[in-house]
Amino acid sequence: MKAAFLAAPRCVAGCFVLAFALAALPAVAGQAPIVIGLSADMSSASAQSGEAIRRGAAIAIAEINATGGVLGRPLELTVRDHRGNPARGRDNIDDLARQSDLVAVIGGLHTPVALYELEPVHRHRLIYLDPWAAGTPVVDNGYDPNYVFRVSVRDAYAGEFLIRQAIAAGFRQPGLLLERTGWGRSNEAALLDALESRGMKAAGVAWFNWGVSRAEMKERLQSLRSAGADVILLVSNPREGAVTVKVMAGMPPGERPPIISHWGVTGADFASLAGDGLKQVDFTFLQTYSFLDPPFPTRANKVIEAYCRQFAECSGPRGIPSPAGTAHAYDLVHLLARAIESAGTVDRPAIRDALETLGRYEGLVRDYDPPFTAQRHDALNESDFRLARFGEDGSIVPDGKK
Repeated sequence: MKAAFLAAPRCVAGCFVLAFALAALPAVAGQAPIVIGLSADMSSASAQSGEAIRRGAAIAIAEINATGGVLGRPLELTVRDHRGNPARGRDNIDDLARQSDLVAVIGGLHTPVALYELEPVHRHRLIYLDPWAAGTPVVDNGYDPNYVFRVSVRDAYAGEFLIRQAIAAGFRQPGLLLERTGWGRSNEAALLDALESRGMKAAGVAWFNWGVSRAEMKERLQSLRSAGADVILLVSNPREGAVTVKVMAGMPPGERPPIISHWGVTGADFASLAGDGLKQVDFTFLQTYSFLDPPFPTRANKVIEAYCRQFAECSGPRGIPSPAGTAHAYDLVHLLARAIESAGTVDRPAIRDALETLGRYEGLVRDYDPPFTAQRHDALNESDFRLARFGEDGSIVPDGKK
């Protein structure tokens, strides 16, 4: 992670609340803002993901405010730091829900936190916009009405995608290496279902905890190799993913199966965390979006230009960290604004209903037609997924691109 990115505003010791109010043009000046919350990791191991989400939301809010806001009122972003801790996330939701004119909360990277936030989200009838957490139960949560809407990966789709990519590359005995959390369990189910549908089985399943040591990770990898794994399917956040790469790089060259990873590793400066090990391991990972190869270049260029205006350290599309988090948050804020306009009110249940009935929207990530329905609160599917690698400069590059 670049030093300038690390220096972005965020919580420090004793700080719990961050507020970022986007200046509005005179058309909305003086009007009470409509508030959007953000509950994400802003200062811990995956802080890059939280900052990427904040930046995507900030760019969208600035665009909306520059054209008169929503219902003649400016949008404002209020940020809370949960540091990857579920209890903090839950407290954040309760705290944000008490804020006047707050209509929605944007979540962060961690599925375990998002799952723990579901009860207060629905108790407060608070719209929850998910730009990252991929756990299937985050959306398939059993609540009716359901207040969670996601522009991100869904593990049920990710499992199918990762297995398909492994098979296309010629592998037949994948070893599953999973973090021992709700996110890991969600992926275990998805990956095993994808294998079973093909009459295949995993070579083995190995679990690890947050903070796993190199010695422990070496045991997990060796157990999968002993079981015959010819490829490792990794579900990990950045720190543990970096440990995996370093341990794999220390094995003899003939004993290093490729790693195909879920996208949690991109929530920090993974290339720096993994170091030279990345040069010695065949490491690819799931992504949904790249500013280097966008589906709609004209739309992407507008966002890149705005990004570089708002964030001084911007060095063009290669220098946008965690690009999918930025792109997803950007689209989610625009979708929310359309829903508020459609509802004609800041009443949360009315906005929730409007999100289910939005028409076609030409977004940054895709053309949403429609983004959500009453039966579907996931806006993306497998057709939006791709594999990527880390470039020599640490940037995320679509596989096959330079």
